[in-house]
This record gives sequence, C-alpha cells and structure tokens, in this order.
Amino acid sequence: MTHQEIAAALYQLVGPKANILSVENCMTRLRLILKDRTHIDLKSLQQISGVLGINESGQELQIILGPGKVTKVKEAFDMILHTPPQMQVDNKQETASTQNQSGINMDDGAFLHQKIRQKNATPFKLLLKKISSIFIPLIPAFIACGLITGLLNIALKLMPGIEPTATVQILKIAGNAVFWGINLFVGVNAAKEFGASPMIGGTMAAIITHPNLSGITLFGQDLLPGRGGIIAVLLVTAFSSWLEKRIRPRVPELLELFLTPLLVILISTFAAILFLQPLGGIISEAIGFAATNAIEQGGAFTGFILGGTFLPLVMTGLHQGLTPIHAELLARSGVTILLPVLAMAGAGQVGAALAVYAKTKNPRLKKTIASALPVGLMGIGEPLIYGVTLPLGKPFIGACFGGAFGGAIQAFNVVGATSIGLSGLPLAASTDHILFYLVGLIAAYSVGFIATWIIGFQDPEL
Repeated sequence: MTHQEIAAALYQLVGPKANILSVENCMTRLRLILKDRTHIDLKSLQQISGVLGINESGQELQIILGPGKVTKVKEAFDMILHTPPQMQVDNKQETASTQNQSGINMDDGAFLHQKIRQKNATPFKLLLKKISSIFIPLIPAFIACGLITGLLNIALKLMPGIEPTATVQILKIAGNAVFWGINLFVGVNAAKEFGASPMIGGTMAAIITHPNLSGITLFGQDLLPGRGGIIAVLLVTAFSSWLEKRIRPRVPELLELFLTPLLVILISTFAAILFLQPLGGIISEAIGFAATNAIEQGGAFTGFILGGTFLPLVMTGLHQGLTPIHAELLARSGVTILLPVLAMAGAGQVGAALAVYAKTKNPRLKKTIASALPVGLMGIGEPLIYGVTLPLGKPFIGACFGGAFGGAIQAFNVVGATSIGLSGLPLAASTDHILFYLVGLIAAYSVGFIATWIIGFQDPEL
C-alpha cells in the first residue's frame, strides 16, 4: 500500500474528522487523540498493510509504522483532515425564506460572510492567511506579556521607587519573555504551517539568532545575530520547509530519519547566512522605516486613511498580512504604532451600531445589536460587521468614518501598543499613552454614531 492508501485506511477506521482531536507523530508512531475510541476496531487497524503494531497509552492511540514511513503517512493523513467537504448552499431557497418586504435581509450576515470568504480564497490571500496562522498560537503570550509590560509601566510612573526591587525585575523578564524567544516560536510554528518538521524550523531560527554569530566575519562583513528578525525567520523556514518536502520523498525509508534532517539543516544553514538572512534584514528595516515614518511624518492624515480603510481591508482578507508586521515592530522597538490606529475601525463600528440601535424600530435588529455590542466593545467586530452594518449598507460607511477620525487621533499622538491580539477597550491597558488612546476611542465611537445617524439607513420592516 502507498502512504496515501495507509492514511486513508486509518482514517476510515478512526474517523470521522470530528472524532480526531489531534494528530502527531514521533520517530516511529502515529499518535492520535480521539474523542471516542469505543467504536475503533483495533484488530482491523492491526491488519492494515504497513501497520506494525497498535499501542494504547492513556487517551492516546499509537499506531506503529516505523521510521521514515510514519512521517509520510502523517503528511497524507493531514491532507485528508484538511480537505474541506464540498459545500453546497442554495442561496435562492435561503433568501426566499428570510427576505422581508423592504428588501433588507436580516439573515444576510452569514451569507455575506461566506461569499466574502469564498471570494477571498485567492492564492495570495490564502498565503497571507497561512502566514497569519503562524502567529495565532502566539497571541495569548503577546497579550499576557503586553499587559504585564503596560501595567508595570503604569505602576512605575506612579511609584518609581519600586523599580530596583526583585519583584519588578522579575515582572520585566515576564513581560519581555515572548519577544526574547519569538524567533524560535515563529520558526516552529512556520515549519508546521508549511507542512514540514516544526523542530527543524525552530532549529533554523536558532541558527540565525545564535549569539556566536557575532564573532564571525564573512566576506569582510561581521555577522549579526537575529538580523532581519521575524521576516528573516519566515524566509529561512519557508526555504528549509520547501527543501525538506523535496528531499524527504527521495531518501530511502531506512535512511530518512537521519539523512533528511541532516541535509536540510546543512543546506539551509548556508542559504540562510549567505542570502536569506541579509534579504530578511533589508525587508525588516524597510518595514520598520516605512511604518514609523508613515505615521510620524504623515501624522493625522495617515491615521485617517488607515483607520478609515481598515474595515474594507478586513473584508478583502488582506489585513492578515499585517500580523507579521505588528510582530516585527514589537520585536524591533517594543511597540506597534499601527495597532492603535487600526483598532479604531472596530470602535467606529460600535458607534455605527449604537446609532442603528437608537433609530431602528425592528426588535429583531435591536436584539442582534444588543448581543453583539459587548464583544464589539472588547474589540471583536465580526458580529457587528456581518450581522448589522454590512447587511444594512450605509452604517458600514458610517463605521469607516468613525475609524478614520479615531485613527487620525492615534497617529497624531503616535500611540503605541505593547501587544497584539487585543483591540477595543482592553487594548488601552497595553498602550504607552492610555489617555490619548481613550480620547481616540471615544472620538471613533462618537463620529461613527453621528455619521450613521446623518447618513441613515433603510430600516427593515417588522
């Protein structure tokens, strides 16, 4: 049997997808954590060609395949899991059941969201989504470390005498920890997203970050540990992952466990040091310069444009490309000055939704807004976008105006955030100018409300 056939046979016995909580592999075993193992026929699993044995360890079902083979079966198994089922939606039937006389369909939010997602499934936007997915597991750490740093800075302003204490020094380490290890974390996650071995990705990140690089001179140039930051790590890991997937199928299974990682790391190391890390350094410096200068030189005008256009950017899916830029700015300077500006788009959305709530006579729409507003205030805007402002049309424009004015205030005052993943009110605690941030937030709420009130909208009939 081929590796794909083995994976398919295994999936048929342990599936469906909802029953599979996680899939990992070690050197010889495919390790499955299943929601329900009572229906699994272990005897049939054992009889699949290529399966050397079955072992149950706690909640884990281990399928012994042997070195080399297990990696390829895991890749084939992942492909089966990540193949989406064909979705067929009868828009006509659904629309007919929910359309009202005014022509405004209050159930359009889910369909608009689905249609936009399908439209955005271009190769470039899917690549941006993949890159964004690299950072999603890091967001809790960004939030925690950012909040620790932000709250500690507030405490030090109020009580500067506590800075030399051991507690404060330990908290400084805790607040900085995610940025100290960010290259390694990104290397591991990137390799996983690119379909390669996570630890090889982490190793490549460690190589270009290693402090001993500072003692090496190559072609008359001193090497710089960590040059290029996250951008260099992404380039290097993309290359090593591509190389690994090209080498692995060509190596005999008996040698695969040893030869594949050896060749990948040897080749990738010199490609990284000679070409990819210098290129990453150029790109990283350009991003830092462009982002900082755009806001510092453009001021309120730049903030107005960025804040006002971010909601349409979210709809196109291009906003996902900003995640590594935020992370790079945090790693370079300790703050991202883009996030407070862009967060104003969500605040404008809240103001627009409040105006709709105040004007509408439709109780169902009022209920939708009331349920979505609390999470909107916390910076989660999708329920308001796809449930309120986008189906109604004009309030979405009002929200953009609110975001533009709020963004102008943030950029004018050069407000920075020490974390990503937060938005709305919670982001205030991790900004370096809390008062200015709150002023911009209130301005975005207010202008979003006023603009929507003036522009108006077609109220759905009862």
